[in-house]
Amino acid sequence: MIYFDNPATSWPKPPRVKEAMNRFMEEVGANPGRSGHSLSIEAARIIYEAREALSVLFHVKDSSRIIFTLNATESLNLAVKGLLKPLDHVITSSMEHNSVMRPLRHLEKMGIELSILSCSKEGILNPREVEKNLRPNTKMIVLNHASNVTGTLLPVREVGKVARKYRLLFLVDAAQTAGAYPIDLEQDGIDLLAFTGHKSLYGPQGTGGLAIGENVNIQDLTPLKQGGTGSRSEFEEQPDFLPDRFESGTPNSVGIAGLLAGVQFVLEKGVEQIRQNEIALINKLIMGLKKIPRIKLYGPERQEDRIATLSFNVNGISPSEGAYRLEREFGILCRPGLHCAPAAHHTLGTFPEGTIRFGLGAFNTEEEVETALQAVSVICK
Repeated sequence: MIYFDNPATSWPKPPRVKEAMNRFMEEVGANPGRSGHSLSIEAARIIYEAREALSVLFHVKDSSRIIFTLNATESLNLAVKGLLKPLDHVITSSMEHNSVMRPLRHLEKMGIELSILSCSKEGILNPREVEKNLRPNTKMIVLNHASNVTGTLLPVREVGKVARKYRLLFLVDAAQTAGAYPIDLEQDGIDLLAFTGHKSLYGPQGTGGLAIGENVNIQDLTPLKQGGTGSRSEFEEQPDFLPDRFESGTPNSVGIAGLLAGVQFVLEKGVEQIRQNEIALINKLIMGLKKIPRIKLYGPERQEDRIATLSFNVNGISPSEGAYRLEREFGILCRPGLHCAPAAHHTLGTFPEGTIRFGLGAFNTEEEVETALQAVSVICK
């Protein structure tokens, strides 16, 4: 079996991830921050270490500004619903995932104003378009760091400069880049970074978070939920300090233990090294697919404009049939369709059928890419 569905969730995970989760269940298992006994303290220590590791990865000075959530979707909902009010204006792009589009469309019905900037056929956004579309009531810019359909990198650092210049909030969806592409909140001008644990951070599903930059006043960010935090239990009002303000209820402690192990794997291997290995493989894949008749590729060719995710179609074969044959005949697991990003497929001109998507990760090999090229060639014939 060849696994090319890493943009949906990475697999396999580093062995240390399962080991960390097993250790938590067998040796710790307690509720962090809710008791004073040794196992509760050990659980809290693991969660603290995960916060610290993520703050190193994203260059966040204060690790308490890393808020744990279930996934990037919850983080994005917390950011937009917690900060935006009726009549606020928001700018986003035509390459966004539904985890951005659906909350914004919901808020649009509640009175926010929404501008969706058109990207090129390769999914590239001109950062000058952001500045052109600013209004007096513009409050936030929301962009994905890289498209989950084409792997196209959006100009986050350039847009971050625009956001800083006009004192706007900048929210970045890093579901596809956290662990696979260097991220520096301060250098990139990011105020809020939504990330998930189960993709290129190599943690388990049900983990993720929101990194909150120093420019965000946490009192302006309304929590999605209120409840027990293990702190200030004598008060019936929600704590107003980090991270407790946004972390009500028992956390996914065993999942965060696995996430810590995944982040440690990324830090030890090095994000730049992971990226270079993945880009070498995707370049090999692109060059090989270009030689096969009937193939149409989507997204940019230049490696500096992309991550290791690629969409393509075979002329005369639907994406769903192509993906089905790749698995049935060659054991290649990939994802066809719209990838929860209809706006991106409208941009590419691939709506409503979508594309076949190959997404590579840290554990894919050259031999797997060669096998995939042979398989696609056979299907095309």
